[in-house]
Amino acid sequence: MSAHESMEHAEHAEHASGSNKKIALLIAVIALCLALSETLGKGAQTESISENVASANLWAFFQAKSIRLTTVKTAAEQLQVQADATTDPAAKAALMKRIDSWQKTAARYDDEPETGEGRKQLAERAKHAEHARDLAMAKYHHFEVASAAFQIAIVLASATIITGMIALAWGAGLLALAGVAFTAIGVFAPHAVHLM
Repeated sequence: MSAHESMEHAEHAEHASGSNKKIALLIAVIALCLALSETLGKGAQTESISENVASANLWAFFQAKSIRLTTVKTAAEQLQVQADATTDPAAKAALMKRIDSWQKTAARYDDEPETGEGRKQLAERAKHAEHARDLAMAKYHHFEVASAAFQIAIVLASATIITGMIALAWGAGLLALAGVAFTAIGVFAPHAVHLM
């Protein structure tokens, strides 16, 4: 090999080395973005599961209150039939006192703002938990799309080093920008784009 060919070879290797460093830096930045979107996605997924459990628990409590309410109302109605048929004033007064007590209990089962455990309050709390679950799930879907974009971008950038095709690096950069956009949508406006 001549001295001239050796110098050209060294210049080409130096140029490729500088280009590869830029691609390696691109891959490192994209990997950082991937780690961030994966972390945000896992947090959103965990929140979605927690809110789903909370919602299910609140609806189960609502159903239990509904069953109790129906049972107490039915008992009061049956006792009312007995009270209407009773002629003894003392017995009728005792029955009416019991009916009044059960009707108050039924009303409390339906609406109990002091404790937040009436059917109305439980339904409102369950709907709030469902909304929080849906919001977290929307975030999660955006973070998953962002993660996929970052992963594909890393593959394209890696392929640039092997093939030397700069178009792959540009594609990686564009996908990374798409990943950043979906991460931002997941953080700031999860309902802006409906994915699923």
